Amino acid sequence: MSGTQVQSRAARFGSTGVQRTTRALQAEIDRAADSGGGRVTITTGVHETGALRLRSRVELHLEAGAVLRFVADPALYPPVAARWEGTATTIHSPCIYARDAVDVAITGRGEIDGGGERWWDAHRASSLAYPRPTLIGIHQSERVEISGVTLRNSPAWTVHPLLCDDVHVTGVRIINPPDSPNTDGINPESSRNVRISDCHIDVGDDCIAIKAGSERSAERVACENIAITNCTMVHGHGGVVIGSEMSGGVRGVVISNCVFQGTDRGIRIKSRRGRGGTVADVRVSNIVMDGVMCPVVINPFYFCGPEGKEPIVSDRTAQPVGEGTPRFHGIHLAHITATNVSSCAAWISGLPEAPLESVTLEDFVVSFAADAVPAVPAMADGVPAIAAGGVHAQFASGLRLVDVHVLGARGPALVTDGTARVETRGSALG
Repeated sequence: MSGTQVQSRAARFGSTGVQRTTRALQAEIDRAADSGGGRVTITTGVHETGALRLRSRVELHLEAGAVLRFVADPALYPPVAARWEGTATTIHSPCIYARDAVDVAITGRGEIDGGGERWWDAHRASSLAYPRPTLIGIHQSERVEISGVTLRNSPAWTVHPLLCDDVHVTGVRIINPPDSPNTDGINPESSRNVRISDCHIDVGDDCIAIKAGSERSAERVACENIAITNCTMVHGHGGVVIGSEMSGGVRGVVISNCVFQGTDRGIRIKSRRGRGGTVADVRVSNIVMDGVMCPVVINPFYFCGPEGKEPIVSDRTAQPVGEGTPRFHGIHLAHITATNVSSCAAWISGLPEAPLESVTLEDFVVSFAADAVPAVPAMADGVPAIAAGGVHAQFASGLRLVDVHVLGARGPALVTDGTARVETRGSALG
């Protein structure tokens, strides 16, 4: 491929130097695209810039020692149409943005810094005209590669493929402070054929979150054929999360050979009445967790967000089944070890009108922290704080526990409220 090297050191925040660098970088991307494609190389050094738009058949390559630092001036991130938390809206342009593109890539051993602190402060102060930028937002595109780079200090979600097909994220390091708001690691949304492998993710929200739009999305597009393997996940609200925006449905998900350390929850599926959608055909295997508050959560009573406060969301009586009824079935979790757990081994629930079907925990071993303190395992009304609790199950018509061992629980290793039909085999749940 043809290539162009870009060398620049921009001036201080807000200067004309940043604007000049932004124009120079964008011109090189445009020149490569207009000539049929190629590589634009960011050389060693610090390059301060505003939002960039990646175009078809262009690879943005960062050499080792190159830092592409995005300056947190809202004027450098013009508004674009996108989704934010499942709703079609206008946001500040992603730092690196592509739309309706094919064969786009971000590669190399360099670093992309989103300058997030100023954005986080502005978000907390509610002083922004539009939602914050994502660090990398690739929308409605095909054949996307992100490999090798280090991503840090994202203003909001770090990597957001939206309505994409054939996405490969590999060998990427994502580092955002634990207290940074909504700085999820990788969030494929209404996308298909996504492979995430060999990544290290240490963030302030969910490490990986699979989403499919909310009830407010104009279209219902599934997120499907998702493979996640050989990743390490640290801190964050969840290791791998499905939802809560899942109105288009999520299916065909494989999660394997991962380590979760210190995440609030491990595998987490969440939704609520009104969202609709189905989570199906999910296979999780060979996972090691340590210091995780609750290893497995399936929660259809998720109460975050304005609609989550509606009384129907938390109602434990059966409601009419309709388009807004979320369903979970065909979920298999096997060969999982969780140590130093604080809350409970698992909190697993369906809805009274749509019980869980075909959900299996197999070869699942949980032990607790010696100093476990009470914590709420699922973000739902009526869920108490629990310390060193067992598997809690409700509203399940087909829950299988095979070779499940809960070691050192302070109470029963299996707790049901009479609404769950649970099969146990070879399990230490006495």
